[in-house]
Amino acid sequence: MKRGLRVLYFATVAISALVGLWHFFVPWMFQWYDYLPTQYENLIVGIDYTNYCFSLLLFGLSAMLILLGRKALSLNREVIFFYFFLTLVWVFRACLASFIEPWPLQPIPAAAIGQLIASDTLAIAMVTMSVCFIRELQNVGPGPEG
Repeated sequence: MKRGLRVLYFATVAISALVGLWHFFVPWMFQWYDYLPTQYENLIVGIDYTNYCFSLLLFGLSAMLILLGRKALSLNREVIFFYFFLTLVWVFRACLASFIEPWPLQPIPAAAIGQLIASDTLAIAMVTMSVCFIRELQNVGPGPEG
């Protein structure tokens, strides 16, 4: 594949991995627990489980796609399908931020606007890469499985 597409592929999965890694620390950075009464321990644990599982899955899938980058860029269909799934995750996130349930502007408007722009930009970049994969796969024809 072309050099620009290699850069786009690795940039998108690296940014996704960094977001996954960063998300492990979000509860402390933004003091989530200050907004919750301590008697709701089940709610706190549920939020933690959801955040940790999301963080691990996002970081793990992105890291795997970094490690399998050569295979993806050699048009290995199985690896590309995982990239498509990660793309779908980011498109869903961008749709949430843009149309379905935008992040509230209070208390930090810059954070809300920054998340909106970042998620939309990453989703667009990943869709662009996915379309390139689809075009390349069409040029190559069906894989060995038929």
